[in-house]
Amino acid sequence: MSHGKMTLYKLVVLGDGGVGKTALTIQLCLNQFVETYDPTIEDSYRKQVQIDSQSCMLEVLDTAGQEEYTVLRDQWIRDGEGFVLVYSISSRSSFSRIQKFHYQIQRMKESAAAGSPKYPGSPLSQTMGSLTLGPAPVMLVGNKCDRVTEREVSTQEGSALAKQLNCDFVEASAKNCVNVEKAFYDVVRRLRSQRASAPRDLGKGSKPTDGYPTRPYGYDHDRDDRHYRPNGKGGGGRKSKRRAGGSKCVIL
Repeated sequence: MSHGKMTLYKLVVLGDGGVGKTALTIQLCLNQFVETYDPTIEDSYRKQVQIDSQSCMLEVLDTAGQEEYTVLRDQWIRDGEGFVLVYSISSRSSFSRIQKFHYQIQRMKESAAAGSPKYPGSPLSQTMGSLTLGPAPVMLVGNKCDRVTEREVSTQEGSALAKQLNCDFVEASAKNCVNVEKAFYDVVRRLRSQRASAPRDLGKGSKPTDGYPTRPYGYDHDRDDRHYRPNGKGGGGRKSKRRAGGSKCVIL
């Protein structure tokens, strides 16, 4: 892969505690399966990948599913561009909470779109000129599909909910590395499609940057450079972490 300038995509993984959000993220970024459950507050990973022969950098935020972190979740959603909503096929309760997480995404993004001072950030439907880029892409993931005998949620139920929420759907297994890349890469494909359509409606003097506006709504150049220059030390790894009961640290 080239070590030149590439586009950065910010993805957020949401879902109930214990559904395998961390396992999916680590399988994607580090090619490892984590057996033990260690409750997460916030972990951030970066990985350089090729999707449809195009190099890019993924920043994946693995988040807490517990109710007490709702306020933090608002911030994670504000900062995210695409979302991976995870439930476990062996947990009916985790499936029943998906609509609540999806509603929180809608609430935060619509508040940003309306210019709410309370909820600044990337809007649900981003616009540039008179062109609407569309809603923030969401992938619904039924994880732990390897647990066939423990299944509580059918594939048909997952597909029906995805249709209701107007998002993509896939069943995956972090343990067996089934559909892990697809769950994340399809979100990037949606983002690329939205960004690629943007230059057609740019006003005079505007300069698109790899299909994305140079200064999109809620963009802070000092902290959010969407074009990432890798340091040549490898294509992926953990950037920062925050575990339940501990403080956030940065791994260099």
